[in-house]
Amino acid sequence: MANTDQTWDQECDVLVVGSGGGALTGAYGTAARGLDTLVIEKTGYFGGTTAYAGACLWLPGNQAQERDGVADSADLGRTYFRAVVGDATPQELQDAYVDGAAATVTFLEDNPHVRFEHRPFPDYYAAPGRFEAGRGVFPVDLPAPGGPHPLLDAVRPPAWADRLGLPAPDGPLTDGRALIGRLLLALESTGNGRTLLHTALTRLITEAGRVVGAEAAHDGGTRRIRARRGVLLAAGGFEANAELRREWQDLPGADWTMGAPGGNTGDALIAAARAGAATGLLDEAWWCPSLRFPDGSAAFTLGLRGGIFVDGSGRRFANESLPYDRMGRRMLAAKAGTTPDNPVWWVFDDRFGDELPGITVVPADRQAFTAAGLWRTADTLDGLARQIGVDAEALGSTVRTFNGYAADGVDADFHRGEDPYDRFFVADVATRAPGAADANPCLVPIESGPFHAVQIVLGDLGTKGGVRTDTRARVLREDGLPIPGLYAAGNTTASVSGPHYPGPGAPIGSAMVFGHIAAADMAGQEADR
Repeated sequence: MANTDQTWDQECDVLVVGSGGGALTGAYGTAARGLDTLVIEKTGYFGGTTAYAGACLWLPGNQAQERDGVADSADLGRTYFRAVVGDATPQELQDAYVDGAAATVTFLEDNPHVRFEHRPFPDYYAAPGRFEAGRGVFPVDLPAPGGPHPLLDAVRPPAWADRLGLPAPDGPLTDGRALIGRLLLALESTGNGRTLLHTALTRLITEAGRVVGAEAAHDGGTRRIRARRGVLLAAGGFEANAELRREWQDLPGADWTMGAPGGNTGDALIAAARAGAATGLLDEAWWCPSLRFPDGSAAFTLGLRGGIFVDGSGRRFANESLPYDRMGRRMLAAKAGTTPDNPVWWVFDDRFGDELPGITVVPADRQAFTAAGLWRTADTLDGLARQIGVDAEALGSTVRTFNGYAADGVDADFHRGEDPYDRFFVADVATRAPGAADANPCLVPIESGPFHAVQIVLGDLGTKGGVRTDTRARVLREDGLPIPGLYAAGNTTASVSGPHYPGPGAPIGSAMVFGHIAAADMAGQEADR
């Protein structure tokens, strides 16, 4: 839509929409180069879904790896990334990500507020160039400020606190919250960065085909913001928009996403499409098995220490220890856990007490899960089968077969425990089958009642389809030409990894690299590679 009214409520050089890892990397990048930068965030918290994350960043060949003795490089990362992603996305886009990773870390660490370190976390595929020990880097924990700090106090609480309605914990900011806190401090230190919470993008303003600003809802009114150099859209995906998910994905996944509440409704994507942007991968997401909650929501679940997943037939259908996106895709293929009436059941025995044998948001009220029918318990497997509506003979046979695999140490059906990723979340020796000291620690038998079944559904960490971009993070039209003045990064874009999740930190890592590239381009520079 062309702008015929030249009045503006606010002006800046660069407008950044969103406040996750990609948005704040871009905002710091322009502010550090002397550009007046304004960040608008729809909710009352900074950080989006990045604040929920463990904040592993897949950025091959960077100086933080080198400091910690990890011999990685862009070429090694490219070999692996290309082996996994193939030609699902443009090769030049993949190269821009991999070649820009090290420079992004170097640029950020030039600011004293930003620091990364390597921690083990295996790549997700057995492919050439894989690092079994992991190549990801993490933000160093950020000490709590000595007193109130307007920016750090507004960092979104961690997922477990936010989902359970609890305040953010005292002490240092860790994981994704540390990344957001460090980037906010870096932005503040430039003297060129401003932020506005509770400010939602409603449309982009164009003149002669160029994006020159945006309208945003703020304080009950509309604010017109001029952006002299450009607009960076990095506001997440559309995972919380049930209508768009039904239209583009044919899934009722809006209630089961781990996307941070209040945002991620596709506002930036819709605004860009109305401005002429091409889109892609709209049927895709960063999938994950998720624990269903009594309120209808669900929480990301990984790192199983025990139990098996069975579908409506009472049988296993995949290696339960697969990386979460790969497990989610197995659920999609099996049509298991994709709707409320075809759940997956996580079956395990009582050796874990009242704990769930995996990593997830811990249920605050076990009885609420039981009352909602999401946690079933019985003294026998036959009784459990009746409760969850599966064939008792099939479930019994499945468990007997699995217990045999646990005793032998080999999962002949799905090879659980053979991959380094499986073993990264290794079960305790005490949970192994008696007398099987050398057994596969990922195969924990299901032997003695009471037996439990907990409902698992197909969730996600966010959608990964959106506007198409080029190697300079410019948003493209349907004819392949860039829309002047418009940039995008992160889940607002069609992901550089296509329908794959190569390794821990690929979503945030790629968002940060393209945020960095966009910043350099808006400043009239070429990003280092």
